[in-house]
Amino acid sequence: MSDNLPHMDYRQHRRARRLVHECCNYDEGNCLLLDDGEPCVCVQSISFSLMCHWFRVAVLPLDGELAAALLCRGSRKRCAVCGAAFVPKSNRGKYCPDCAGRMKKIKAAERKRKQRHKCHALEPFKPA
Repeated sequence: MSDNLPHMDYRQHRRARRLVHECCNYDEGNCLLLDDGEPCVCVQSISFSLMCHWFRVAVLPLDGELAAALLCRGSRKRCAVCGAAFVPKSNRGKYCPDCAGRMKKIKAAERKRKQRHKCHALEPFKPA
């Protein structure tokens, strides 16, 4: 079972510890799911591996770059614009979700500009 647990480096661990506070089962450093009458320390705040299923499913997707780095090690890519790690929706994806919309607008503007130039719509009219 320990073979398929993703292990974090120190930087990723710090980001995950900040996310632990967003978990609905987190109560002043303790985990409500593990509480059986006496307080139990939240596992995610003390370990360097992702053990808590609730954290993996509900909390980790709040930080997309960290989720891509930990859960999708083989299928993640780097954004061509900003360099952030992301999981592409198809094999042709090359932009992260933040940059994809921006690049779509830029490419559409370039395409329309080229199309207008090709049909001579922007050139001044010269009578013969």
